[in-house]
Amino acid sequence: MKKLLFIVSAAAMLIACESRTYEEISDNTPITETVTYTKDVKNIVDNNCIGCHSAGSFKPLTTYNDVKTNIDGILDRIQRANGVPGKMPQGGSLSQSQINIFIKWKADGLVEN
Repeated sequence: MKKLLFIVSAAAMLIACESRTYEEISDNTPITETVTYTKDVKNIVDNNCIGCHSAGSFKPLTTYNDVKTNIDGILDRIQRANGVPGKMPQGGSLSQSQINIFIKWKADGLVEN
């Protein structure tokens, strides 16, 4: 019984620690097209971030360069669990599909158009 428990525990640990791709994070639906800022990311930022991160604010996210420069921080903040300090956007959260768009955008090389 102890061996079985150890094996199950070890398997669970391996599964929990494995690296996952962007499409495996939620529904396993791959994003097959190249994600671009103009076509995919800008609309999400405009609808969810600009209220607090407008021009002249702390960490503005109004331009392609603003978002590109801050992508690692954005990914950190939008992927935090609800209730964890610093979770963005404040007072809400993005869907996993929207988060996957940011992840894929970075993986695709942060393409603008």
